[in-house]
Amino acid sequence: MTRLLTSSDLLAVLDPEASLKALRDGFCQADSSTVTGQRVRTDLPFPGTATVLIPGLLPGIDAYTVKVNAKFPGARPALRGVICLHSGRDGELLALLDSATVTAWRTGLAAALGTHVIAAPDPAGEAVLGVVGAGAQAEIMVRGLRSLRSFRDLVVHDTDPGRAAEFAARHHGRVLGSATEIAAATDVVLLSTWSRTPVLNLADSRPGQHFTTLGADEPGKQELSADLLAAALLVVDDREQAAAMGALAAAGLPATAADATLGELLGGAHPGRTCGTTRSVYAPVGLPWQDLAVAWDAYRQAERLSVGTRIDLLG
Repeated sequence: MTRLLTSSDLLAVLDPEASLKALRDGFCQADSSTVTGQRVRTDLPFPGTATVLIPGLLPGIDAYTVKVNAKFPGARPALRGVICLHSGRDGELLALLDSATVTAWRTGLAAALGTHVIAAPDPAGEAVLGVVGAGAQAEIMVRGLRSLRSFRDLVVHDTDPGRAAEFAARHHGRVLGSATEIAAATDVVLLSTWSRTPVLNLADSRPGQHFTTLGADEPGKQELSADLLAAALLVVDDREQAAAMGALAAAGLPATAADATLGELLGGAHPGRTCGTTRSVYAPVGLPWQDLAVAWDAYRQAERLSVGTRIDLLG
């Protein structure tokens, strides 16, 4: 029997703290996997792209995921798809999960974790948080980051003023008129847009500032300029993926331009930020094992609480 987990089902069982722990553990363990995850993407004869991430694997979890996504920037939601969770023992399809929800959670929370680890410490909570792009991933990113550290204020910009205003109201923040205004007013900037040209350049930044860019997750998308990336402590989730289709590729930079991976920082192989005036950037692409980390946790909770619908695909 296969458990079908819709978006509302997933929201009933997902817990940010548990997902953050699963992702942190995953970053520390993923490099020991003997099978490399693959990300396959293609353009379509429609206004969108198709992406497959396979296989989501982590040591200690006897299951794997296959994710199929459609990305249509003009649609709401812009991402739709399904995650197949299979048993590692016999291939049984354990669950079908709404991909938009799992992707938003794993992407946003992994970005929140990376931001917290890389950005300058702020124990007094006096920093100002900036958001460029007020979509679903930014929503989860802010929720996750605020569970890890405090901020004195939040400001947001989106090309859709109404969406920016709604986001600001939900998070007790303020709307600003441009990305450059966000950068000028903040200490930590979270970007999650569809931009294909740099939203921010080195001249828009200042020493000590941190930027997390989620928008450069496939070829042609770019939020931060090459000069900003080159001037910063640059951390990615996977060097080769970032150079093939992520922020490095968009800026024409090689894999060696990344100073570290987040796994290396969490595992102690790289010290991370060592100076208060260092600019820093976290530029993840998103990896298959992250789908498994969140999907497995959601599936176990759904099994325990009998959430979702059980279906017999062979019947």
